[in-house]
Amino acid sequence: MQLDPQGVAPEDLSHAGSVVDKAIEYMMDQKIAPVSIASALLGGALGMLARTLDDRAVAAVLRNALASVEAGELREMRGQMPGRPQAGL
Repeated sequence: MQLDPQGVAPEDLSHAGSVVDKAIEYMMDQKIAPVSIASALLGGALGMLARTLDDRAVAAVLRNALASVEAGELREMRGQMPGRPQAGL
């Protein structure tokens, strides 16, 4: 696994993201509630982090995620959810 030129993300991050996107699409097609999908994915992600990082590093990842939410970086995704109205409508 090699880091990108800025040293931020492993080169296989795009592939992993595509696999997760397909899993989400499949679960949505199975009519699994979005909050259930998100909870399961978050639980799995936390389990993976716990197996590979110490508690301090996991907390740093979670703080970074919270900062993204608080900065409004996720707002634009709300309008992209299937069955959800576009932002501003």
